Amino acid sequence: MHAGKPIVLPGQNTATAKMPIICTPLVGRTRDAIVAEVQRVVPKKPDLLEWRVDFFEGIGNSAEVIAMAVDIRKVAGGIPVLFTRRSIREGGEKIALDEPGVLEMYAAVIESGTIELIDYEMVNDPAHVAQVRAQSKASGIQLILSFHNFQATPTHAELCAKFATAKSLGADIAKVAVMPQRLEDVLTVLSATLESSQKLDIPLVSMSMGAYGSLTRLFGWTCGSAMSFAIGDAASAPGQVPIEDLHMVLEILNRSLAPEK
Repeated sequence: MHAGKPIVLPGQNTATAKMPIICTPLVGRTRDAIVAEVQRVVPKKPDLLEWRVDFFEGIGNSAEVIAMAVDIRKVAGGIPVLFTRRSIREGGEKIALDEPGVLEMYAAVIESGTIELIDYEMVNDPAHVAQVRAQSKASGIQLILSFHNFQATPTHAELCAKFATAKSLGADIAKVAVMPQRLEDVLTVLSATLESSQKLDIPLVSMSMGAYGSLTRLFGWTCGSAMSFAIGDAASAPGQVPIEDLHMVLEILNRSLAPEK
């Protein structure tokens, strides 16, 4: 029992898609570190791997980025890959690329056919968003348009507006991640996700971060969040829980919420 639309990964349809899917981040800085990270994560059975390329020391060279993406694919055992450059303003690492350079890298990675999903922040220049949208759509890659606030939780109305903005910009999936200052902020995220999931026809991903926010990572899917990020080897954001714990909680909740026969 859940609200919202599931994320349909390759080889699935709406009827077989999981809700939520579990995504584990890859945050290694070197090729060897990333390969070892994937090798440790794959046996834990995530549904999706997110490669946070802003951690990668070779990010300034698109050929090196693509070679790394190929290596991830070889070791991933068929698990789809989400490609993400998180900007400094939204909690990412400092990188040796300006935004035109990021766009060139995105275009090259999209064309390489080594990923299934790509994340781009919705606050970027609308022309840049449109460019990534057109390129990803042409290659059959799902686009996540995301918004992050590591300082606070916007109001219910503001969060709903972020989801709606992502949809209006052409997102396949809309993502919002914010920082709670009190427990009530967690309820704000959940209620905004529930309301937006009932109004929009695309999958939504939402989470509070930090200690309070771990609650949304465990049961936010019941309010319409189609993905939960969990630690496979190392965290990429505060409040992520180990994938083993998330698997256990999802099993318990799915059993408890199953319709009575």
